[in-house]
Amino acid sequence: MTGTLTIAGLGPGSEALVTPEVSAALATATDILGYAPYVARVAPRAGLTLRPSDNREELQRAAEALRLAAAGGQVVVVSSGDPGVFAMASAVFEALERVPDYQDLPIRVLPGITAMLAAAARAGAPLGHDFCAINLSDNLKPWAVIEKRLQLAAEADFAIAMYNPRSASRPEGFGRALAVLREAGCGERLVIFARAVSAADEKIEIVALSEATPEMADMRTLVIVGNSQTRRVGRWVYAPRQAR
Repeated sequence: MTGTLTIAGLGPGSEALVTPEVSAALATATDILGYAPYVARVAPRAGLTLRPSDNREELQRAAEALRLAAAGGQVVVVSSGDPGVFAMASAVFEALERVPDYQDLPIRVLPGITAMLAAAARAGAPLGHDFCAINLSDNLKPWAVIEKRLQLAAEADFAIAMYNPRSASRPEGFGRALAVLREAGCGERLVIFARAVSAADEKIEIVALSEATPEMADMRTLVIVGNSQTRRVGRWVYAPRQAR
């Protein structure tokens, strides 16, 4: 096999937050595959084929990327943020497991700056102590699993980064998540709503969880719920390094 497959993270939005390693991979690619809005971030050029697809076609996209690379292409599969965080790296390896013939293919995973880390940096240091990340989409797991993980994370006093909080197809999920956390006694915790971080329409909003409403988030929003010790200092929010 003369081709290669690279799985790359484009970061949260700004070109300034794309790593040099990822930029180099994009510059030599013959094929770029990914969810259409992410592929649109890659500039067209001679010798490059852009192959956008729908956001629920991850396994088909991964299988096509493996096929193109096995045929000799220099293939890059793009995700926003980091490809290993609720993104395409897992889908590629799942597809690879189904097609053992491709397992000798040269594959690289190139990290990117996640929405969680970009949002935390804008707000200060809300992830300065133990934290977890939970995807609120129930497309690939039942809501009961999401609810249990939220309850246990609250009980363990983790800061919680919540991905994919609210979409047009499931507008009720984020409200249910807020209710779970209020019932777990997190009403006074600080919540950071970080929308479109690093884009022109970036918006950061910080409220107590008791004041948070579902309408404050959409699919471009990363939500961070602080732990019980998270506090403000001026306009910043941070989690102390000492646990109590």
